[in-house]
Amino acid sequence: MSSPDSFKYQIHISVDGHSLLDINNFEIPRNKVTLLFGESGIGKSMLSKAVYGLLDPQELDVVVNEQPYDSYLETRAAMEMKEYGFFVFQEPSSHLNPLLTLSEQLQEGSLAQAGTEAEILKNLWGSTQGMGVRQVLSVYPKPYRPSGGEKQRVLLAMAFKKIELYTEELEPSPYSVFVFDEPTGSLDNETRDMFLNALFKKYRKCPFTVLLITHDYSMISEIFKNHEDLVDQIAFKELTLKKRKLSLNDFYPQDYLDWLETNKEGTKRRRAHLSRSPKDVLLRLETGSIIFGRRLHTSKASRTEKTNPLILRKNQIVYLKAASGVGKTTMAKVVMGLMRCRELDLKIGQHRLTDETPTRYWQDHLWGRKIGMVFQHADEALNLNARVKDIFAGLPFPEHITPDYVAQQLESYFPGEVDEIFLNKPIKLLSGGQKQRLNLLRTFSLDPDVLILDEPLNGLDFLSIKKIIDLLLAKQQEGKGILLISHNEEIFDSLGTADKLHLRAEHAGYHQSSSTA
Repeated sequence: MSSPDSFKYQIHISVDGHSLLDINNFEIPRNKVTLLFGESGIGKSMLSKAVYGLLDPQELDVVVNEQPYDSYLETRAAMEMKEYGFFVFQEPSSHLNPLLTLSEQLQEGSLAQAGTEAEILKNLWGSTQGMGVRQVLSVYPKPYRPSGGEKQRVLLAMAFKKIELYTEELEPSPYSVFVFDEPTGSLDNETRDMFLNALFKKYRKCPFTVLLITHDYSMISEIFKNHEDLVDQIAFKELTLKKRKLSLNDFYPQDYLDWLETNKEGTKRRRAHLSRSPKDVLLRLETGSIIFGRRLHTSKASRTEKTNPLILRKNQIVYLKAASGVGKTTMAKVVMGLMRCRELDLKIGQHRLTDETPTRYWQDHLWGRKIGMVFQHADEALNLNARVKDIFAGLPFPEHITPDYVAQQLESYFPGEVDEIFLNKPIKLLSGGQKQRLNLLRTFSLDPDVLILDEPLNGLDFLSIKKIIDLLLAKQQEGKGILLISHNEEIFDSLGTADKLHLRAEHAGYHQSSSTA
């Protein structure tokens, strides 16, 4: 099943005769760190769970290296992989026990034998002295307490304790694999870098086998900046789907780094072609709206009491920045009229909107005409039971949505994928990345003056990211105003054409006054 220097797999997964996943060249190099990229929902998590023995043979028909799954699970490799390795799930709540405090779970089973818990926590929190860590450890994990990022760090701490036990073994199992499935999806960039520092610190002490699944291409920059000595020990891979067949390919990190540099070099040229005037204001939201008992303030600087309205002009991208949970998406939905708030003072074009403006007004005069939104999760926007070819049904301007237009747009967003099988496929059966491309396509096709994009690169592979960035720059040149919410700071910072606006929230009862400039 495996050579001395790598684990190699042929994997086929189906249900009721319907093929879900098929790959002949899935490989995990031993004692290396594999960074696995690829579109969301393409099969990265399912592959890693199949290898790790985490799929249910009663629910899925799984064949690994021509072995029935029951037989594969009894092999030494599969049994020792689970016993001596660790799997960090993308959604940490699926691993944490709601009946035990997080502190108790950090001491469960063999984890109690690892003696450097305080050091591990410090590496992930920056300190073990603050109330934050102690409060988190005393909590019974519930859906909304503690936060997703805190749960994620606790699960990472468990993985690091297991890694410590591995590094202390005189003869560690050759089948130990440590899987991190989107380990930084709930973390800001600073905490992500703390995780990478902790991981590579352990790896330098004693190499071990790591499979790190991620959509965060900016990890590449962090590795080349601060961990370049380990580049030769890192396998950069990308999972791709062509004609319903999966393939594992090399990903060349220099392609990403060169693309970033090209973006930066084009910054001055792009700025020179962008003109703005006071008459070009497409949207203005006064600071200080109240929702969920919190007052939302925007400002041009991150550390200031001075506030500034959210102003969006033609040819302008405004990049709304804040930590997870502050209210970026909430603010976007308020602007769209999808959430009601107090003390709303909003102008879109010539339309003045307040707390008393009925939602129907947005529907009749603004949605799809003046303003459109791409949601972070495509499932919120798409009819999952519809077929791909029906994606434009129900849009408010059907006159230009001709069959030729549909074919042209789909081919542009899905090059080489469009055939009768694809056109008739229910949207619920698409990958997350495919859904996101349809999500973007629907909103862009309406061609509104203002585009609100909430994590537009969510779940996309590198090729799709480049195409979407080119499209956004083209929309900017056309005169559109774009309000952007994204954790892909490095990518959008490299463009140099986005004006940053910082968002903060305070308890509405504490607000004394606000100023605008």
